[in-house]
Amino acid sequence: MSKEIFSPPTLPPPTGYSHVAKVNKGTLVYIAGQVSSDASGKLVGEGDLTAQTEQVFKNLKLALEAAGATLNDVVKMNTYLVAEVSQDDLPKMRAVRDRYMNKEKPPASTLVVVSRLARPGWLIEIEVVAAIDA
Repeated sequence: MSKEIFSPPTLPPPTGYSHVAKVNKGTLVYIAGQVSSDASGKLVGEGDLTAQTEQVFKNLKLALEAAGATLNDVVKMNTYLVAEVSQDDLPKMRAVRDRYMNKEKPPASTLVVVSRLARPGWLIEIEVVAAIDA
């Protein structure tokens, strides 16, 4: 597999993400949006962005492993936060993300604020695309 993750100097400097992820060959793995529910479907961390983000990354890790990938293989990440999450709370989400993701070569990422997610209580949802040899 061949992949490149970078940020061209012609774009604004990124904070915690890369502007470009280029996959030249390999297999792409698409992981559906993961939320802060445990294996039984129970909400984890009601009202707590840090706890919910932690559960989301645990779920992403499990889903990627089931497909033969790891979090280090992620080339694209889309994060959805509900509008009730304060801008001041973003560092909490980023601190958890930085423990799971490659900080030297973070994936190309998008962060979107939405009015709500599919179930009440969810504060965050993250979907990823990974590139692996296969």
